[in-house]
Amino acid sequence: MKHAEPDHLVIAAASLDEGVAWCEATLGVTPGPGGEHALFGTHNRLLRLDSPHTPNVYLEIIAINRAKVPSRGAPAKRWFDLDDARLHDSLKRHGPQAIHWVARVPHLPEALSAWRALGLDSGEPLAASRPTPDGLLQWHISVREDGQRLLDGCLPTLIEWGNTHPAATMPSSGLRLTRVEVFHPQATLLATAFAAIGLDGASVCRGPAQLRFELITPNGTITLTTHSIDT
Repeated sequence: MKHAEPDHLVIAAASLDEGVAWCEATLGVTPGPGGEHALFGTHNRLLRLDSPHTPNVYLEIIAINRAKVPSRGAPAKRWFDLDDARLHDSLKRHGPQAIHWVARVPHLPEALSAWRALGLDSGEPLAASRPTPDGLLQWHISVREDGQRLLDGCLPTLIEWGNTHPAATMPSSGLRLTRVEVFHPQATLLATAFAAIGLDGASVCRGPAQLRFELITPNGTITLTTHSIDT
């Protein structure tokens, strides 16, 4: 199978305004524009990340758009566990935080089939899109009906882009992604899952479940984790 690679980092916020304020205070930059996801009733702001290993990688700040109802409809849940009460409580108590990551693949059905063979059901390919000033951005993404992230969010959601990748037209943000580390008690399963789709650009270690994203920013080197932010 052709190789997969990190596509974007997911930062959840209770609102986009809170996400923007977090980004400016933590990373020292203002996020660029994003858009709305009609399927899930969410919206986002985006930042391109330079990377020595991966082209077209970016950071996404995402929040529920309270003014919109997901067109996907109940009982299906929003992506990235955004309907989960525990995540809502964490965002209320701790503010915006890293929760997940997305990896891009050249052929999504093939990648999902490889994971099902390992007992990992990441859902079916779902067609999604959002309008941009440059035209309609289209992609296919793996989303479970229950919206759950597997293995505590350490197993990435998989995406297959259409003809255009959003980072291709983003200006440089001055941020540089230097490391993606994945820790989990089931490190062997994660490593096997990564190998099954040829996922490069992330290391796997055994330990308590946690993602770590190391960024070089105007505020210095910062590590975003699923539990805390270490500077």
